[in-house]
Amino acid sequence: MEIEKAAGVIIFYIKDDEPLFLMLEYETYWGFVRGQMEKNETIEETIIRETKEEANLSNIKIVEGFKEIQQWFYKLKGALRRKFATYLLAEITEEAAKNVRVSFEHKSFRFVRLEEALNLMRIENEKKMLEKAAAFIKEKSKQKKLF
Repeated sequence: MEIEKAAGVIIFYIKDDEPLFLMLEYETYWGFVRGQMEKNETIEETIIRETKEEANLSNIKIVEGFKEIQQWFYKLKGALRRKFATYLLAEITEEAAKNVRVSFEHKSFRFVRLEEALNLMRIENEKKMLEKAAAFIKEKSKQKKLF
């Protein structure tokens, strides 16, 4: 069985003390920036490259401490394949959010609050991952206010 590795990123910015998440509209679902890892490329390098290619963003700040791995199976030309995608979390500024332009791989994009993102999404594992990311952001912001 062929194994593929990908890296993705949940991109957000804070507005009125609440995260707004970048959601990309693919042909059949809403999701996040993600792409195949190239040979000898790190997760972070893949994320930076894919973010530039898919969303026209080049100044992202990867948030330390958040990492989720998704895996699934699919068939390609009759052969079963297993795919692993490692997701990190990245913050951008509200100003940078104005520069988003999606690639040919996507139909559109939106920056939305958690509830709207969950309503757009159809993949349960990705919904759970986004909920974890939102909780992580909330906890991090509480910690910052303590100091």
